[in-house]
Order: sequence, then C-alpha cells, then structure tokens
Amino acid sequence: MDAGGAAVVVAVVGATATGKSHLGLHLADALGGEIVNADASQLYRGMDIGTAKLPMAERHGIPHHLLDVLDVREESTLAAYQERVTVAIDDVCARGRTPILVGGSGLYARAALDVLEIPPTDPAVRVAWEDRLETDGPDVLHAQLRERDPAAARAIGPANGRRLVRALEVIELTGRPFSATMPTRTYRRPAVQVGLRADRTLLHDRIGHRAAQMWADGLLGEVRGLDAQGLRTGRTASRAIGYAQALRQLDGVLTQDEAINETALFTRRFARRQVAWFRADPRITWLEHDDPGLTERALELIRAVRP
Repeated sequence: MDAGGAAVVVAVVGATATGKSHLGLHLADALGGEIVNADASQLYRGMDIGTAKLPMAERHGIPHHLLDVLDVREESTLAAYQERVTVAIDDVCARGRTPILVGGSGLYARAALDVLEIPPTDPAVRVAWEDRLETDGPDVLHAQLRERDPAAARAIGPANGRRLVRALEVIELTGRPFSATMPTRTYRRPAVQVGLRADRTLLHDRIGHRAAQMWADGLLGEVRGLDAQGLRTGRTASRAIGYAQALRQLDGVLTQDEAINETALFTRRFARRQVAWFRADPRITWLEHDDPGLTERALELIRAVRP
C-alpha cells in the first residue's frame, strides 16, 4: 500500500525480448505480488511457444491473471481487455497483494493503467476501411484523416495503417473527432512504470535467436494443432507474428527458413514500434535489461512511492 492507503500498480513494459516476464517474477517475489498480463497474444489458449508465455513450472507458484482467457477463434478487443484487466487489478488489490502488470502491448497497458475512453466499434465499418487501406494505401487514408481530424492525423502518422483505420471508423460511428477520445496520461490507480531497454543490435540478435528457438521448440506443431481448432477463423490470433508465418509454412507458401526469417524481421519492426510507443510516455523510468542489479533498482523506484 502507498502512504495514502491506495494500492500501487507496478508495470513492467518495453520491447519484446527484453526480459519483462522474468523481472515481473522477481518483483512479484519481493513485493508479494501477482502478475497481470498485458500482452495481447498471451490472452489466447494454446498460443504458448510463439508468445514466449512462461510455462507453469517457471511461474514460481505466483498467480498469473489474463493468460489463456480467449479461444483462438475469438477476436481480442481493447474494450473487452479493459473490462477484464480492471476486474483483475481491483481483485488483486482488494486482497492486499500488489498487481504487477507485465507486457509489451502498449495500448493494452494504457487501458490497464489509465483513465481511458474506448470508443465504439462496428465490424462492417472497420472492414470497409480495411478494404480501402488495401486498395488505396495508407497515404490516401491519412489524407482523409487529416481533413477530418488534423490532430489525430498528426498523432498517428501515415505509416500506421491499423490506427488510421480505427480513427476513421470512430469518426464515422460517432461523428466526433478521433482525437477527442485519445487517452490522456492519467492513472486510474497510483502506478510505477519500469521500462526495460536494450541496445538495438543486441535486441535484434535476441529476436533472431528467439525466432529460431520457437521453431526448435515446436511452434509448427503448436500451430498445426491450433489450426485444427479454427485458428484461421480468428482475425486477431491468426495474424500474430510467428503464427501467421507458421500457417504459411503449413500451406507450402514459405519454407521453414523463410518463415523464421520473416518472423524475425516482423518482430524487429514490431519492437521498433514498441520502443517508440513507450518512449513517448514520460512517466516510464528506463532500466538496462541486463543490469546485474536490475531487480533492486526497480524495487528502489517502487519503494519511493510504496513504503
């Protein structure tokens, strides 16, 4: 508890392959905490190898929340996650434990930590804008957003097709600027955010090794089994990096080497987006992922607001 009696949420964020899961475990051990997942792909049952989900035997007996809560055929939505994570964090706090939010899905972390209005969605409207993105390209969509909501266009930029689609969908559905619903940096509960960073070259090497290891650990077999459960019908799960490539390998479109290399390439691009997203939040304190005193340094930050 903090000095005022309100529980403090600890968040461990940053790019993929920086060791967030292991730091989260160490902090949970030290603080009497429980892990709350903020990785969109780890919500799915059976998506284990390709998401680097910690096996049960490696969780040190620490409760983990919001893992394996969705079937691969279900779509993961920010609104549904916000409802689930709010309940999970409130429950952990009510039992006098410390919630340790761990994950690299930036908007999901914001939904867990911040006061955040999530505007409505409509699958038909979204698909129509996705079709426009496919046929006209992101520059055309960005130009339309610039006309309708210049503030949102400045914030999103022309390269982020998925966010452009979402912004235009919200404008069409609500008649309001998308920027009016964009989040402010206001914590729902007191929080401490610890960001893990790594040298880019080292991070790229770690990502390449992780991609190869996923196949060595049996990702193709995992995806074959999930395919039998309807993976291809799930809009979110089937597009996850690694899973999409494994499906294309199963279809004979990619060789195994091509699937591994493409997974590494897309993961590196994703890591760059993660770094850019989290660096924009001034509330995050950054620590080196390989600092021998990493856990103690993180604990010092937490103790500054949590006696």
